[in-house]
Amino acid sequence: MSGEQTKTDLRSLTCEELREEMLRMGESAFRGGQIFEWLHKKQARTTDEMTSLPLALRQKLKENYETAAPEIAERYVSALDGTRKYVFSLADGNRIESVLMRYEYGLSVCISSQVGCRMGCRFCASTLDGLARGLSAGEMLGEVYAVARDAGERISHIVIMGTGEPLDNYDALIRFLDLVTDPRGMGLSERNITVSTCGLVPQIRKLAAEKRQITLALSLHAATDEARRELMPVARRYTIAETLAACEEYFRATGRRMSYEYSLVRGVNDREDDARQLAGLLKGRNCHVNLIPVNPIAERDFRAPEAARAAAFKKSLEKYGINATIRRKMGADIDSACGQLRRGRRV
Repeated sequence: MSGEQTKTDLRSLTCEELREEMLRMGESAFRGGQIFEWLHKKQARTTDEMTSLPLALRQKLKENYETAAPEIAERYVSALDGTRKYVFSLADGNRIESVLMRYEYGLSVCISSQVGCRMGCRFCASTLDGLARGLSAGEMLGEVYAVARDAGERISHIVIMGTGEPLDNYDALIRFLDLVTDPRGMGLSERNITVSTCGLVPQIRKLAAEKRQITLALSLHAATDEARRELMPVARRYTIAETLAACEEYFRATGRRMSYEYSLVRGVNDREDDARQLAGLLKGRNCHVNLIPVNPIAERDFRAPEAARAAAFKKSLEKYGINATIRRKMGADIDSACGQLRRGRRV
């Protein structure tokens, strides 16, 4: 609210920053380490839960800081596969959505990085109401921690592929990665984290320079600039050639195989010729293509191809030497599949 001074979010601070905050407050530096453990290992939601801290310090923390813990407002469970969709209420009244999926290898949570999105991809519900703001690192962590608490199990993988463009919220994303992988907290391996982008070329190059071990997934969705511009406004800023060059830079810097997301839209990009052109683009690259039969949203008339046609597209790519899979659709009955998450309304 205008005129109100925002408090520092404790959950967004690194352990070192928390130590510095404690010294600034006249407290011992080790208290910062205790607070970090409470927030990220024990995943406390409020300072009241930090019972090993003196009551006076807890009171000072409550008065001067916040913990930005998103609250579960609604929960939906798929009758098809047990996938859970969470609608979170944020402190400012905005809402975001996250999805929990169970795989053989463990629990994977798909989280949002922004309230809404300004990228404008035509097949995605997240962008319909535009962008309200980016999420803080603490709010992103709060999604993960709340889902883990609700599931009663450890989260093994994180996919940053919910509402928002993660690289459009770059600084908060990097801080989130630092915090979620810190061994003094959740300690998740970077190799178990996937970041999805529509293709912000300067930020891809910036991320490459970080030399992290996360998987980068590019939303490609078309094999020509003309076709991609019809689906994704970002293609008017960066050509496919520029975008793939940045992705190749990421691969060379990190050694991490690129993942290319390709939403199959009936009659738009699902023909044999599309598969041939896509294979030509990616030939010789160390990559994997994730084929996603487009999921319906009420405001658009895009439809997925029939299963046989999607399978034929995959077979065509493989014929040309491109590794590809068709993404398993999860939570379709609760609108939690790829492209269906939305910016929640303020409450």
